[in-house]
Amino acid sequence: MKAVLVKEAGGPEVLQVVEVPKPTVKEGWTLVKVQGFGINHSEIFTRQGLSPSVQFPRILGIECVGLVEETNRPDLQVGQQVISIMGEMGRAFDGGYAEYVLLPDRQVYPVKTKLELESLIALPETYYTAFGSYINLKIEEGDRVLVRAATSGVGLAFAKLLKGQFPKVYLAGSSRSLAKEEQLKKAGFDQVILDQGGVLQTDEEFTKILDLVGPRDIKDSLKHLLEGGIICSCGQLGGQWTLSDFDPIEALCRNVYLTTFASANVSNEKLQELIDFVEKYQIDVQPEKIFAIDQIQEAHAYLESSQSFGKVIIKNEGNL
Repeated sequence: MKAVLVKEAGGPEVLQVVEVPKPTVKEGWTLVKVQGFGINHSEIFTRQGLSPSVQFPRILGIECVGLVEETNRPDLQVGQQVISIMGEMGRAFDGGYAEYVLLPDRQVYPVKTKLELESLIALPETYYTAFGSYINLKIEEGDRVLVRAATSGVGLAFAKLLKGQFPKVYLAGSSRSLAKEEQLKKAGFDQVILDQGGVLQTDEEFTKILDLVGPRDIKDSLKHLLEGGIICSCGQLGGQWTLSDFDPIEALCRNVYLTTFASANVSNEKLQELIDFVEKYQIDVQPEKIFAIDQIQEAHAYLESSQSFGKVIIKNEGNL
């Protein structure tokens, strides 16, 4: 089978498409024929050598959409549509950057959907993260919502989910450049705010904030949260993993709520809830860019570039 093998840390050029043996099924594991997978920033971090637990060589990929190829799990059928995300996939064991992937039975999630394949491939892990954050923010009519790092895949996915259910809710998005202002407004944002050096260039306040920059700028985000509001910090695009010198009594003194969403908190029910939500509100979840597995270096380079916008997926034409 074709697979993307990383032998050492580096730039997109270390992503090598090679022929490797198709995995053999073993007890407690299921072989999945990969129809496609999304490209995520966490995989870029791993490729760059910033995931200390990952040893090379490794086939990356923390997600995939596919069909059951072979299994001993009694409730799964050959040819059944499944999704898999997280669970040390692409980290402790080889992941979804391949034509086939061997997965622990516990993280193979059968789903039912009428979505087109490209849309289904776009859902994990980007839309799953956005949806979990959306639920935890408890969005209501009349909210004033801010997405920090709005041009990211999760930020754009969140905007589509929110506007799908609440088209009249005010939604602002922040960006380090206003070059993509028109693109963001077409994606559903009502206002674009400049984020300069980790400081939002506005006095606006919000009832709900999705912070995808993470610990680096969360204190500045909290300054823009109205009393009783909720902030969900579920991204680390700022490159900082933890909060230092954080006094919760001082930082949350306006009776505000800090939450998060971890995509490792996954289940069949949660994935199906996302799919049902997308279908119910007829949300356009088509990816922004579709590449073939042989274009994996180009896909990574695009996602890392200043031109990137939205969800990037790989579609395995031979496995449809």
